[in-house]
Amino acid sequence: MDQPPQGPAPTAESPGRGKFTFPSALTVLAIVTLAVWALTFVIPSGTYRRNDTGKPLQGTYHREAAPGNFVHRLGDLFLSPVNGLYGIRDSKTGQVAPDAVGALYGSAGVFLFVLAIGAFITVVFATGALDRGIERLAHRLRERGALLIAGVMAVFSLLGTVEGFAEETLGFYGLIVPLMLALGYDRMVATGTIILGAGVGVLASTVNPFATGVASSAAEISLGDGIALRFTMWIVLTAVTIGYVIRYAHKVRADPGRSLVGFLPGDRELAAAAEEPPELTSLQKAVLGAVALVFAFMIFSVIPWSSALTGKADATPYGWELGWSFAQLAALFLVAAVIVGVVARLGEQQLSARIVQGAGDFIAPALTIVLARGVTVIMNNARITDTVLHSIEGAVSGTPAALFGVMVYIVNLPLAFLIPSTSGHATLAMPILAPLADFAGVARSVVVTAWEAASGVMNLWVPTTAVIMGGVALAKVGYDKYLRFVWPLLLLLSVLVCGFVALGAVAG
Repeated sequence: MDQPPQGPAPTAESPGRGKFTFPSALTVLAIVTLAVWALTFVIPSGTYRRNDTGKPLQGTYHREAAPGNFVHRLGDLFLSPVNGLYGIRDSKTGQVAPDAVGALYGSAGVFLFVLAIGAFITVVFATGALDRGIERLAHRLRERGALLIAGVMAVFSLLGTVEGFAEETLGFYGLIVPLMLALGYDRMVATGTIILGAGVGVLASTVNPFATGVASSAAEISLGDGIALRFTMWIVLTAVTIGYVIRYAHKVRADPGRSLVGFLPGDRELAAAAEEPPELTSLQKAVLGAVALVFAFMIFSVIPWSSALTGKADATPYGWELGWSFAQLAALFLVAAVIVGVVARLGEQQLSARIVQGAGDFIAPALTIVLARGVTVIMNNARITDTVLHSIEGAVSGTPAALFGVMVYIVNLPLAFLIPSTSGHATLAMPILAPLADFAGVARSVVVTAWEAASGVMNLWVPTTAVIMGGVALAKVGYDKYLRFVWPLLLLLSVLVCGFVALGAVAG
């Protein structure tokens, strides 16, 4: 899931007080807010004329002074988090304010959706069903090494692509490491199975609410737009990543001397720790079934089926299409959390506590969305968003669609490093990137796909996330050795991603 980086798991080598620690996503966004506010006094204000749907019309940019003086601008800075949550865009002036009359500009819908997802996932984990199911799968395949690697990675990737499974993987090192060592593999195989399995799923998110969901909302398109491209990309990239890890695993088992990390004293004895987990109870099976149904229904509810089946973007929706957005999805996951809790017989007290706990645990990524949206409000009210668009308009005008898709991917690589929160990065970047797609004649869903792939690739190696640093610490492999292991795969995935977004841009 998308949470601000929490740093590596505690180890003897953890950095001391005097050493630099990369700031959290909230701190980064606070700095960005101040920097953007200062730039509003430097960047000229201007605007595009827009069509009936609100999209800017290419070639219509003109300078237009922003309303208000310094005190007014200072008020925008002060209210930016509030406007980022429930600011209203005035239908006449275009200014965003909490007490304006018009359409909602803030991210209140996405904010509540993230909290609802947090409540649902926390309740699911409280039942122990998901953990036990993965443990049973791993143990059942314990004597078939390649199948074990493929099975665990496929499940992790599936969870990553539908709900952003990431930090939760830290709890599986105690199980997967002994199993891999028992099969003659090294600790890097276990590390790759866990990190890359979940990571490639997040990279190729289909309906992951923390990546695709937030980005689609910020790009003003449906969560289901572009899902066919993302699903195909997920299948291919997951298969490639599984093959990469299995290839290394076979090499190590055939010749232990080719291991990148070697073997620690007692590694062979650790195999005894891989005890058989208890069988799934009937309640846990029912919970897993309910979870599968909830996510399947979510996918069904957001896909624009008429467009997907006919290939026409403006196709008339079928009568049975739901066309749900974040308001309905937030309600779905709140109701689903209650249903899962009732099925698992958690009891009223524990269920209530878990829902509140889950919402609280996810307040950090929810706040990054609010702060990032607050930055776009500052840019909107100072009328510099269209100026930034205009400055890039010439670069994308006449650019081949395929090249544009690749450019979006490349541009977002450094942004993903600087803004470690997936949700914050999406909310901040999409208001600029999505209209550029209109100028280039490319579907906005391709921009979302290119963006999430760039974010996903970076999150497979950057040393600012608990998933990476905590994972290598728990597996007892050096971060430098992990980089040596993963860099060829990162290059291969980048090439494939560029191919997919180029194809999607041309086909769209």
